[in-house]
Amino acid sequence: MPVDRDESGVKRESSTPAAQGSTRGRAARARAEVLERVPLEALELRGVRRRWHGPGLTRRGERVFNAITVLVLAMLAAGWIWTLANVRTLEARGLAGSPGLSPAGRAVSTALTKVGAPNAAFVNEAALAAVADLRGSSGKLRARIQPAGEALPADEDAHLVLTPDGSVAGERLATPARPGLYRVSAAIGNALRPIGEFSVIAMRPFNEKRQGRIGQYLLGSWPAELGKSGPKAAPTGKYANPQGFIEVTRENQSTHVSEHFQLRHFLTKNQYDVWPKYLVLRPELIDKLELVLSDLQKQGINTKGVKILSGFRTPSYNAGGGNTAGRANLSRHTYGDAADVYIDNDGDGSMDDLNGDGKVNIGDARVIDAAVDRVERAHPELIGGSGVYPTCCGHGPFIHIDTRGYRARWVGSGSG
Repeated sequence: MPVDRDESGVKRESSTPAAQGSTRGRAARARAEVLERVPLEALELRGVRRRWHGPGLTRRGERVFNAITVLVLAMLAAGWIWTLANVRTLEARGLAGSPGLSPAGRAVSTALTKVGAPNAAFVNEAALAAVADLRGSSGKLRARIQPAGEALPADEDAHLVLTPDGSVAGERLATPARPGLYRVSAAIGNALRPIGEFSVIAMRPFNEKRQGRIGQYLLGSWPAELGKSGPKAAPTGKYANPQGFIEVTRENQSTHVSEHFQLRHFLTKNQYDVWPKYLVLRPELIDKLELVLSDLQKQGINTKGVKILSGFRTPSYNAGGGNTAGRANLSRHTYGDAADVYIDNDGDGSMDDLNGDGKVNIGDARVIDAAVDRVERAHPELIGGSGVYPTCCGHGPFIHIDTRGYRARWVGSGSG
């Protein structure tokens, strides 16, 4: 190593960079050797302590706490497993015919137990389940039609709460006490969920008719009032007087009774300036029409443009209104379970070419007739009449559909 001497002759290390680096290296190694001999505990910073030295549980306390936590979690898990098993058992009993769970209960259970179910929406599912049985075989009914004062179907998990249309906020009824339109909610425990696409329609009783009228609206007389009975093939009661009348106002005429149909679609085509009007309409007809439309959709036919040529006819209109050719004295139109239907997707006011032969004629009505046959085979409780009609009297071809209770088929020539 180069050595320098100061003015007094004392040796000193060279100040060259190489010499300085060597000196720092020896110092670093010396410090490392010292640190290796110092216990780790001596290096802990003042004020920094391990968690078990701080305030809180002792080691024994931690062990006791952990044991209690495991026990509580085990009890919760056992309770949850028992609940799931019990729900499955009740559901199985319900499917087997014992009391089991109600539709709303099954909806809630499914939401809680089915993998992937929307568990945050189980109340809404239960609300929909509460009216599931009221939507008909088609699942597309949006109204229950019944006499005023008649109780609604009961459900052990959810019951329907009614609000009269146009009433003050907060007025809730369990039974439609007066004739009119009611908005529907489902009460499930403390929760209340409106069912926006479903209504209850309470009818005015038949005996309110006086001299063939209710108010200014002319209805006429039904055959039973005149001592006439229906065909022998008809089930008992099919030709009895209607239970009552739906009061249709300017305000409620657009109320949906199903996915495709509103109250106004079935009104008798006369007395245009008389309000309110009165309507007889059977839910089984609406259900059958929706099933026929669903069947046609499965055949690839667009049914969005379905039209009602004639729905309910008052006995007075049926006897003398418009062209009466082909109208029966015991017409099912007067009982509210018949409709003359055609499909008009292009909006030209006539039946579309449903069979694709390039022509619009009675053959297109027969396409719908075939769907009626398929529906009646699947739903014999909806059996009834089906008559196909050609172009006549200012209108195109159409089909008559009813639920008279026995099978009838014909080809018409008049207005139906």
